[in-house]
Amino acid sequence: MPIGRGFLYLVAVMDWASRAVLAWRLSNTMDVSFCVGALEEALARFGKPEIFNTDQGSQFTSATFTGTLAAAGIRISMDGRGRWLDNVFIERLWRSLKYEDIYLKGYADGHEARAGIGAWVAFYNARRPHQALGNRTPMQVWRDGTTGAFGDTAVDMTLVLRTSLDNAGALPTCPQPPQQQKSLVA
Repeated sequence: MPIGRGFLYLVAVMDWASRAVLAWRLSNTMDVSFCVGALEEALARFGKPEIFNTDQGSQFTSATFTGTLAAAGIRISMDGRGRWLDNVFIERLWRSLKYEDIYLKGYADGHEARAGIGAWVAFYNARRPHQALGNRTPMQVWRDGTTGAFGDTAVDMTLVLRTSLDNAGALPTCPQPPQQQKSLVA
Protein backbone atom coordinates (compact mmCIF):
# COMPACT_ATOMS: atom_id res chain seq x y z
CA MET A 1 0.00 0.00 0.00
CA PRO A 2 1.67 3.25 -1.05
CA ILE A 3 2.04 5.69 1.83
CA GLY A 4 3.90 8.92 1.22
CA ARG A 5 7.33 7.85 0.01
CA GLY A 6 7.11 4.18 0.90
CA PHE A 7 4.95 1.09 1.27
CA LEU A 8 3.33 -0.78 4.12
CA TYR A 9 3.03 -4.55 4.27
CA LEU A 10 0.11 -6.45 5.73
CA VAL A 11 -0.12 -9.94 7.18
CA ALA A 12 -3.28 -11.67 8.38
CA VAL A 13 -4.01 -14.94 10.11
CA MET A 14 -7.31 -16.25 8.81
CA ASP A 15 -9.37 -19.24 9.84
CA TRP A 16 -10.04 -20.90 6.54
CA ALA A 17 -13.35 -22.48 7.53
CA SER A 18 -15.04 -19.38 8.99
CA ARG A 19 -13.03 -16.78 7.00
CA ALA A 20 -12.50 -14.92 10.31
CA VAL A 21 -9.39 -12.73 10.52
CA LEU A 22 -7.88 -13.88 13.82
CA ALA A 23 -4.94 -11.47 13.88
CA TRP A 24 -3.24 -9.00 11.57
CA ARG A 25 -0.23 -6.69 11.55
CA LEU A 26 0.97 -3.80 9.44
CA SER A 27 4.68 -3.04 8.95
CA ASN A 28 6.89 -0.70 7.00
CA THR A 29 9.46 -3.48 6.46
CA MET A 30 9.17 -7.06 5.25
CA ASP A 31 10.96 -8.34 8.34
CA VAL A 32 9.61 -11.60 9.76
CA SER A 33 8.86 -10.10 13.19
CA PHE A 34 5.48 -8.63 12.26
CA CYS A 35 4.40 -11.98 10.81
CA VAL A 36 5.49 -13.83 13.95
CA GLY A 37 3.66 -11.22 16.04
CA ALA A 38 0.39 -11.90 14.22
CA LEU A 39 0.94 -15.65 14.52
CA GLU A 40 1.63 -15.44 18.26
CA GLU A 41 -1.44 -13.27 18.83
CA ALA A 42 -3.69 -15.71 16.96
CA LEU A 43 -2.28 -18.66 18.92
CA ALA A 44 -2.70 -16.86 22.25
CA ARG A 45 -6.26 -15.71 21.55
CA PHE A 46 -7.67 -18.65 19.58
CA GLY A 47 -5.61 -21.71 20.40
CA LYS A 48 -3.40 -24.02 18.42
CA PRO A 49 -4.44 -25.47 15.06
CA GLU A 50 -3.32 -28.86 13.85
CA ILE A 51 -2.07 -27.48 10.51
CA PHE A 52 -0.95 -24.00 9.52
CA ASN A 53 -0.83 -23.08 5.82
CA THR A 54 1.14 -20.24 4.22
CA ASP A 55 2.51 -19.23 0.88
CA GLN A 56 6.26 -19.57 0.22
CA GLY A 57 7.18 -15.98 1.07
CA SER A 58 10.55 -15.50 2.73
CA GLN A 59 8.91 -14.54 6.03
CA PHE A 60 7.01 -17.83 6.18
CA THR A 61 9.91 -20.05 5.15
CA SER A 62 12.26 -18.38 7.63
CA ALA A 63 13.64 -20.34 10.58
CA THR A 64 11.99 -17.86 12.96
CA PHE A 65 8.47 -18.36 11.59
CA THR A 66 8.67 -22.12 11.00
CA GLY A 67 10.43 -22.51 14.36
CA THR A 68 7.52 -20.78 16.11
CA LEU A 69 5.10 -23.23 14.50
CA ALA A 70 7.31 -26.25 15.21
CA ALA A 71 7.80 -25.22 18.86
CA ALA A 72 4.01 -25.13 19.25
CA GLY A 73 3.69 -28.60 17.69
CA ILE A 74 1.82 -27.32 14.62
CA ARG A 75 2.25 -29.04 11.27
CA ILE A 76 3.40 -26.75 8.47
CA SER A 77 1.78 -26.66 5.04
CA MET A 78 2.86 -24.42 2.18
CA ASP A 79 1.15 -23.59 -1.08
CA GLY A 80 2.63 -24.55 -4.41
CA ARG A 81 4.93 -21.92 -5.86
CA GLY A 82 2.91 -19.26 -7.68
CA ARG A 83 -0.40 -21.01 -7.01
CA TRP A 84 -2.73 -18.23 -5.91
CA LEU A 85 -5.67 -20.63 -6.08
CA ASP A 86 -4.18 -22.59 -3.15
CA ASN A 87 -4.93 -19.60 -0.93
CA VAL A 88 -8.05 -18.23 -2.58
CA PHE A 89 -9.73 -17.18 0.70
CA ILE A 90 -6.96 -14.84 1.76
CA GLU A 91 -6.63 -13.52 -1.80
CA ARG A 92 -10.35 -12.70 -1.70
CA LEU A 93 -9.83 -10.96 1.65
CA TRP A 94 -7.06 -8.83 0.14
CA ARG A 95 -9.26 -7.93 -2.82
CA SER A 96 -12.17 -6.92 -0.60
CA LEU A 97 -9.93 -4.88 1.70
CA LYS A 98 -8.29 -3.07 -1.21
CA TYR A 99 -11.48 -2.22 -3.10
CA GLU A 100 -13.75 -1.57 -0.11
CA ASP A 101 -11.27 0.43 1.97
CA ILE A 102 -7.70 1.13 0.88
CA TYR A 103 -8.27 2.34 -2.69
CA LEU A 104 -11.20 4.50 -1.58
CA LYS A 105 -9.39 6.22 1.27
CA GLY A 106 -5.79 6.63 0.11
CA TYR A 107 -4.31 6.70 3.61
CA ALA A 108 -1.82 9.49 4.31
CA ASP A 109 0.36 7.58 6.78
CA GLY A 110 0.79 4.36 8.74
CA HIS A 111 -1.23 5.54 11.74
CA GLU A 112 -4.19 6.39 9.54
CA ALA A 113 -3.86 3.08 7.65
CA ARG A 114 -3.68 1.05 10.88
CA ALA A 115 -6.84 2.68 12.26
CA GLY A 116 -8.74 2.39 8.98
CA ILE A 117 -7.76 -1.22 8.31
CA GLY A 118 -8.57 -2.10 11.93
CA ALA A 119 -12.06 -0.66 11.52
CA TRP A 120 -12.55 -2.52 8.24
CA VAL A 121 -11.38 -5.85 9.72
CA ALA A 122 -13.79 -5.38 12.66
CA PHE A 123 -16.60 -4.73 10.17
CA TYR A 124 -15.56 -7.71 8.02
CA ASN A 125 -15.47 -10.10 10.99
CA ALA A 126 -18.59 -8.97 12.84
CA ARG A 127 -21.00 -7.27 10.44
CA ARG A 128 -20.29 -8.39 6.86
CA PRO A 129 -22.32 -11.51 5.97
CA HIS A 130 -20.85 -13.99 3.49
CA GLN A 131 -23.03 -15.87 1.06
CA ALA A 132 -20.71 -18.90 1.27
CA LEU A 133 -21.26 -18.95 5.06
CA GLY A 134 -25.06 -19.03 4.81
CA ASN A 135 -25.21 -15.23 5.06
CA ARG A 136 -23.56 -15.32 8.47
CA THR A 137 -20.53 -13.26 9.44
CA PRO A 138 -17.14 -14.90 9.94
CA MET A 139 -17.32 -14.45 13.72
CA GLN A 140 -20.85 -15.91 13.88
CA VAL A 141 -19.53 -19.02 12.14
CA TRP A 142 -16.43 -19.02 14.38
CA ARG A 143 -18.52 -18.80 17.56
CA ASP A 144 -20.96 -21.48 16.33
CA GLY A 145 -17.98 -23.79 15.98
CA THR A 146 -19.74 -25.66 13.18
CA THR A 147 -16.93 -25.45 10.66
CA GLY A 148 -13.87 -26.96 12.28
CA ALA A 149 -12.38 -23.58 13.02
CA PHE A 150 -8.86 -22.61 14.12
CA GLY A 151 -8.69 -24.41 17.46
CA ASP A 152 -10.44 -27.59 16.29
CA THR A 153 -7.76 -30.16 15.54
CA ALA A 154 -10.15 -32.46 13.69
CA VAL A 155 -10.78 -30.25 10.66
CA ASP A 156 -8.51 -27.26 10.56
CA MET A 157 -6.97 -25.28 7.78
CA THR A 158 -5.60 -21.80 8.27
CA LEU A 159 -4.15 -19.38 5.88
CA VAL A 160 -1.56 -16.71 6.32
CA LEU A 161 -0.21 -14.42 3.68
CA ARG A 162 1.43 -11.14 3.40
CA THR A 163 0.85 -8.79 0.60
CA SER A 164 2.41 -5.59 -0.47
CA LEU A 165 -0.51 -3.39 -1.31
CA ASP A 166 1.29 -1.65 -4.13
CA ASN A 167 -1.25 -0.90 -6.82
CA ALA A 168 -0.69 2.86 -6.72
CA GLY A 169 -2.42 3.38 -10.05
CA ALA A 170 -5.72 2.22 -8.59
CA LEU A 171 -5.65 4.85 -5.85
CA PRO A 172 -7.81 7.81 -6.86
CA THR A 173 -5.91 10.07 -4.45
CA CYS A 174 -2.45 8.96 -5.54
CA PRO A 175 -0.21 12.06 -5.49
CA GLN A 176 1.91 10.89 -8.42
CA PRO A 177 1.08 12.34 -11.82
CA PRO A 178 -0.04 9.86 -14.48
CA GLN A 179 2.72 8.46 -16.64
CA GLN A 180 3.00 9.82 -20.15
CA GLN A 181 2.64 7.37 -23.02
CA LYS A 182 5.62 7.23 -25.35
CA SER A 183 4.77 7.53 -29.01
CA LEU A 184 6.36 5.13 -31.44
CA VAL A 185 7.95 6.68 -34.52
CA ALA A 186 8.60 4.37 -37.45
